[in-house]
Amino acid sequence: MNTIRHAEDRGHVQLGWLDSHHTFSFGHYHDPAQMGFGALRVINDDIVEPGKGFGTHGHRNMEILSYVLDGALEHKDSMGSGSVLRRGDVQLMSAGTGVEHSEFNHSQSERVHFLQIWIVPKFTGTRPNYQETRYEDADKRGQLRLLASPDGRDGSLTVGQDVGVYATLVDGDEQVTLPLAEGRQGYVQVARGAVTVNGQALKAGDGLKVSAESAIALRDGRDAEVLLFDLAA
Repeated sequence: MNTIRHAEDRGHVQLGWLDSHHTFSFGHYHDPAQMGFGALRVINDDIVEPGKGFGTHGHRNMEILSYVLDGALEHKDSMGSGSVLRRGDVQLMSAGTGVEHSEFNHSQSERVHFLQIWIVPKFTGTRPNYQETRYEDADKRGQLRLLASPDGRDGSLTVGQDVGVYATLVDGDEQVTLPLAEGRQGYVQVARGAVTVNGQALKAGDGLKVSAESAIALRDGRDAEVLLFDLAA
């Protein structure tokens, strides 16, 4: 079964410095029917104006993944981690017992566009941890690139949950398939462009909940950049 989460149905916050769309309930946007999907709790599509950002604030018992699409995202946290993330960079912060951090647009002239993803961890009360890595477009072109996994395989970030997070770039005749084992379900988030997923036409901002299926198949991409989640059902 495939259920589309249309981009235009997402929650929307416009604060002047921030333009954010919420796939699932977040902040002042609350929809009892959209509280997440499996361990996937938040997908926020954020555009931040130059020099602006999220001041220091705290998180606890959550796996927080940031995927930069354009621009430069500056991160600082109470663990002493600090970095400027650009397109291709992926950051994973395991909040555990508690961590404070800030995220700002590092540029004074260009916007930063990124996806902020929250995954509910398998265990609470763990030690906070920070990881980051980089994946070039060539690593994702017409193929799946594993970004995060519970065992850190294939050079992926290690996430504290039974989930695989993948990225791909699909255009023209390129086709990509993610098999789903029995007892697994999937979620697809189109970050940019357009693509057909399991026969459903999706555009930028759309998501697709996939359950009781053996695979997630992408084809007919038009400059599409897509994130895929392999989740326990």
